[in-house]
Amino acid sequence: MSQWACVSAANLSCQASIINTQKLRNTPRCDAFSFKGSEFMAQSCRFLSPQAIYGRPRNGACPLKVVCVDYPRPDLDNTANFLEAAYFSSTFRASPRPAKPLKVVIAGAGLAGLATAKYLADAGHKPILLEARDVLGGKVAAWKDKDGDWYETGLHIFFGAYPNIQNLFGELGIDDRLQWKEHSMIFAMPNKPGEFSRFDFPEVLPAPLNGIWAILKNNEMLTWPEKIKFAIGLLPAILGGQAYVEAQDGLSVKDWMRKQGIPDRVTTEVFIAMSKALNFINPDELSMQCILIALNRFLQEKHGSKMAFLDGSPPERLCAPIVDHIQSLGGEVRINSRIQKIELNKDGTVKSFVLNNGSMIEADAYVFATPVDILKLLLPDNWKEIPYFKKLEKLIGVPVINVHIWFDRKLKNTYDHLLFSRSPLLSVYADMSVTCKEYYNPNQSMLELVFAPAEEWISCSDSEIIDATLKELAKLFPDEIAADQSKAKILKYHVVKTPRSVYKTVPDCEPCRPLQRSPLEGFYLAGDYTKQKYLASMEGAVLSGKLCAQAIVQDYELLVARGQTRLAEASVR
Repeated sequence: MSQWACVSAANLSCQASIINTQKLRNTPRCDAFSFKGSEFMAQSCRFLSPQAIYGRPRNGACPLKVVCVDYPRPDLDNTANFLEAAYFSSTFRASPRPAKPLKVVIAGAGLAGLATAKYLADAGHKPILLEARDVLGGKVAAWKDKDGDWYETGLHIFFGAYPNIQNLFGELGIDDRLQWKEHSMIFAMPNKPGEFSRFDFPEVLPAPLNGIWAILKNNEMLTWPEKIKFAIGLLPAILGGQAYVEAQDGLSVKDWMRKQGIPDRVTTEVFIAMSKALNFINPDELSMQCILIALNRFLQEKHGSKMAFLDGSPPERLCAPIVDHIQSLGGEVRINSRIQKIELNKDGTVKSFVLNNGSMIEADAYVFATPVDILKLLLPDNWKEIPYFKKLEKLIGVPVINVHIWFDRKLKNTYDHLLFSRSPLLSVYADMSVTCKEYYNPNQSMLELVFAPAEEWISCSDSEIIDATLKELAKLFPDEIAADQSKAKILKYHVVKTPRSVYKTVPDCEPCRPLQRSPLEGFYLAGDYTKQKYLASMEGAVLSGKLCAQAIVQDYELLVARGQTRLAEASVR
C-alpha cells in the first residue's frame, strides 16, 4: 500500500530544533570516483516486492568501480559573469564589521534562504534561519527511504552559466562535488524509438561559434532551411542583449517564433523539450523571455550549457556545508520551525514572526525566503492591497512531479548525461545509477524523471502516474522496457508531487516580480520569483539571496536606528 504525507504552509505543528549537520553525515560514503521542491508537497513510495534485493551491498561496503569518467571542471573562473559574481560575494566579506550585528530572521531554508543567511553571516551579522520541515533545501530537498536510497524533489542540473552557484561551491570548498559531463545536449527521437540526436559543442571553438557548430552539425532534428530561419530569427535577441530579452516577456514562445518567421516545426522539435525543462510547461504558455535568457547564456558563454550533476543528495552535499558555514560565523539554522503568523506593529511593520508552537521571534530585520505561494498565504490582510504585494497575485507556482524508478537490471539504452525525452508526458530524465556517484549501482538502473506538464496529473494516484510513465519509457527503451513489465521489472518507485513549485513564467509576469527590499521598513524577500536576471532556477534563488543580503547590509544604519526607536518606545511604556 502506498504511503504518503502532505505538508502545507498552514498546518503541521512541530517542535523546533537546532539543526546538527553531523547527523547528515552518518551515512558511509564511497569515494571511488574522481569526479535546486516546495512546501506544498506529497511524497509516496511503493515497494513492489518484499524480495526486492539490491545488487550493491549495504552497511558501509563500497563495491564501486570506475565505469565512466567525468569531465574536468571547465574554465569558468575567468569569465565575465563568474568574476562579477565573485566580486559580489567579496563585498560581504570585505564590508566593515558592524558595531552591533543585526539579528535577521529568515523564513525558509531553500537555496534562497540559505544564501541570504550565508552572505549576511559573511558580512558579520547574525541570521536565524527557520525551516518549517525537518529537511533542508526547499525545492532541492531529498529524503532517504528504508533501504538508504535517496529520492529528490527534482532532477537538478548545475550549468556552467550559473556563476553565483559556481562561486558558492568554490567559497565552500566543494567544487569537487560537481560531476561535469561532456558538453552535449541529447534528445530522444520520438519517430525513431530508442534513438537519440545530439548537439555536441566542440571544445576548440569559442562562444557563440561552439553553439552554432552544434546546431549546424545536427541533421536529425532540423533541416537546413529551418536552421537558417531559426538563426535569422534569433539575431535580434543576440544583438539586442538583455533589454531586448526582457521586452519579449509579453509573448509566448510559440507566438514569438511565429512573429520571427521561424517554422512551427522548430518549436515542436526543440522548444517543447526546452520549455518543459526550464519551467515545466509547454511553449504555448511559457514566456519567450525565459527561453531567450537561457539561449543568451548558452550562446554567449563557451561553457554556459555544459552540465554537471551533484555527486549525492542536495541536503547532504550542498545544503549541509552552507549550514556549517553559517553556524561557524555565529548564525543559527532551525528546522521544524514553521511560521504561523506575521505579527505587525501599529505602523504596519513587522513586530515578530509567530511560530506554530506559539513562540515569537523578534529581530532587527525579517526575510521571507519561501515560495511565493506560501508568502501569499501568510500575508497580513492590511498588506494585501499594497501594490508591491498585490502584484504577487499573478505569480503562481507550477505543478511538477518527480518520479524515481528502480529496475531489476542495468538499462543499456542510456547515457551518462541528462536526456531530453521529447515525450508528451515527460520532460528530462537521467539514469542516476550512472550519472551520480552516491547513487551508483553497477547492476541495476534507477531512472529519475520529471513528469511535466503535471497540472492534469497532480491529483492522480501514484499507480496511474507510474503506468503512464512506463508507457512513455517503453518508447525510449523499446528493447528493454514494456508497459506490462514483461521486460525490465520495477523493484520499487517513489513519486514526489509538488503542486506549487517554481513560479509559472507565463507572459507579462516580469512586472509582477518584486524587488528584494519591500516598501515596509525591515521586511525583505528572497526567492527565484523576486527580481533577478536568472528567473526560476537554482541560480536565480542564490542570486536573490545575495541581493536580499545586500539590501539588508545597505540598510544597516536605518535598521539600527529603527531598533533603537523601538527600544525607546518600549521603555516609555
